[in-house]
Amino acid sequence: MSAVAVRDRYLESLLNQATLAAKTSSLTLDTLRATAKALVQEQAFPSNRDEDWRFTDLSSMLETVFQVPDGVTDTTLDQAKALLADISLGTYQAVFVNGTFVDSLSNLGDGLNVLSRLAAPDSLGQVQGNNEVFTALNTAGFTDAAVIHVAKNTVVEQPVQIIYLTVGDTLFVQPRCLVVAEASSAVTLVEEFHSNGSSFTNSVTEVWVQDNAEVTHLRLQQESTKTVHIGKTAVSQARDSRYRSTTLNLGARISRHNLEVYQAGPQTETTLNGLTAIRDKQLADTHSLIALNHPHGTADQLQKNIMDERAHGVFNGRVYVPQKAQLTNASQLNRNLLLAPKCRIDTKPELDIVANDVKCAHGATISQLAPDEVFYLQSRGINHDQAQRLLIYAFAMEMIEPIPVAPLRERMTQYIQQWTV
Repeated sequence: MSAVAVRDRYLESLLNQATLAAKTSSLTLDTLRATAKALVQEQAFPSNRDEDWRFTDLSSMLETVFQVPDGVTDTTLDQAKALLADISLGTYQAVFVNGTFVDSLSNLGDGLNVLSRLAAPDSLGQVQGNNEVFTALNTAGFTDAAVIHVAKNTVVEQPVQIIYLTVGDTLFVQPRCLVVAEASSAVTLVEEFHSNGSSFTNSVTEVWVQDNAEVTHLRLQQESTKTVHIGKTAVSQARDSRYRSTTLNLGARISRHNLEVYQAGPQTETTLNGLTAIRDKQLADTHSLIALNHPHGTADQLQKNIMDERAHGVFNGRVYVPQKAQLTNASQLNRNLLLAPKCRIDTKPELDIVANDVKCAHGATISQLAPDEVFYLQSRGINHDQAQRLLIYAFAMEMIEPIPVAPLRERMTQYIQQWTV
C-alpha cells in the first residue's frame, strides 16, 4: 500500500471515530457536522510534502490506533482528580475528562456553561479557518463544548478556567470552546490541557470579540510527553476591540498550535505572546496568522522558544496587510534559545503587505547561552549550573511575568526555575 493510501485510510479511521463520538453526543448539530465531515473527506492527512507541515512530521501517529473514550469510570475520575489537584485556580471553572463535562469537578459562574445545556449559538463553527482538516475533524465529532458568553457592558472580575484532562492511553479526544464577548465587555480565559497517557488531543477554540470588548486569553498545554496535541485558536475581532493572548507550550511529544486572528473592524489591537519550552525529543510547532483587514489596526507578536537535548521547535508567523488596511502598525519577533548541540529550530516570520501606508517589522534570532554571560555570573559568586539556570529564567520570564493570573504565573515561574541544562 502506498504512503498516500496509508494516510488516507488513517484519516478515514479518525473520521469514523469522530462520527462515532458524535452519535453518543446529545448535541443536535447535524448540518454543521455534515459540512465538516465533507470537508475532511475532501482533504488528506498532512505530510512533509505540504508546505504548512514541512517541518512537522506526523508519520509516527500512523503507528497508533486512537479511539474515542468510552465514558468516565470511577477509576478515571480518581486519576483526573489527582491531575486537577495542583492546577485549579479556585474560580469559575469547567472541567472536561476525556471529552466529557464533569459537573462535580466544575464551578459554573455567570456566563460560563456547556453546550449540552444550551441551544447551539449561531456563531459556533463560523470563525474563518474552519475548513482546515483537523478543525473540520473536531467539528465533525466533538461531544460537548465549553461556552463563555459575556453580556454587553459586563466585566467578569474573576478568571474563567477551562480544564481538559485526558486519562488513559490511545484515546482520541476533541475539546471544544466557544467565547463570545459582547460589546464593551471584558473577560480573562484560562485554558489548560493535561494528560497522563499516549493520547491524541485535537482541540478547537473560537473567540468572538465584539465592539470595544476585551479578551485576555491564557493557553497552557502541558500534556504527557507521549501525547500528540493539535490545537486551533481562531479569533474574530470587531472594531475597537482588544485581544491579548499568552500561549505556553510545555508538553506533548508532538504539538502544533494554529493561532489565527482576523481583525474584522478598524482600530483593533492584537497582542500575541508565546513561550515554548521543550526537551528530549519533543517537537513543538507554532503557526500563526494575523490578518489586519481594516485601517488603524495594531498587532504585536513575540514568540520565544527554549530547546534542549534533541528538541525541535517550529515557528511560522504570517502577518497579512491588504490594501484597505492603511495606517496599521504591526511587529513580529521570534527569539530562540538553543541549549544543546542537537536541538533544532525552523523559523519563518512572514510579512505579506499590500498597503503602502503602514509601519511593520519582523525578525528572528537564534542564540545559545553566552559563555561570557555565564562567566560574568560566576565571577559574582554564582556557580556554573546556577548561572545557566538564571539566564534561562531571565529569557523566559519576559513571557511569564505579564500573566495577570497570579496562581498560574507562580506555577510557571516554578516550572522554569526547575529547568536544568
